[in-house]
Amino acid sequence: MQIWVDADACPNMIKEIIIRAANRTNTKTTFVSNQGFSLPASPLISRLIVPGGFDVADNKIIECMQKGDLVITADIPLASAVIDKEGTALNPRGELYTKSNVKQRLSIRDFSEGLRSSGVRTGGPDKISKKNIQAFANSLDRFLVQQK
Repeated sequence: MQIWVDADACPNMIKEIIIRAANRTNTKTTFVSNQGFSLPASPLISRLIVPGGFDVADNKIIECMQKGDLVITADIPLASAVIDKEGTALNPRGELYTKSNVKQRLSIRDFSEGLRSSGVRTGGPDKISKKNIQAFANSLDRFLVQQK
């Protein structure tokens, strides 16, 4: 099992939690982004930089991931593709996506996108909170313990 991180929009505090968990559990982890950022030296942690463009990082993650891998993303279409490929998707706020809830989230996302394209202001997600960060750390730990 490997961890893949949709890293461009992943908050730094979440990246730090992922790195600590990967090193603690000896889990290979790859951060995929179209921008460079610093990562600690570790044989378990790697970076895959892709060209900029719409869904380039998402498509690379789907191309590289295997059944049973964990993908950390807030991107609902990516989470849906991960589940379709029999992986697990975890939101940086600590919510595990499932076959049932990801379809519902896609519907809501598509509806909101339709509203925005017609000029309605829908707002974005709230800023990530300490409670969200703790929920993520707990969810990640539970998942990794189940894998060992």
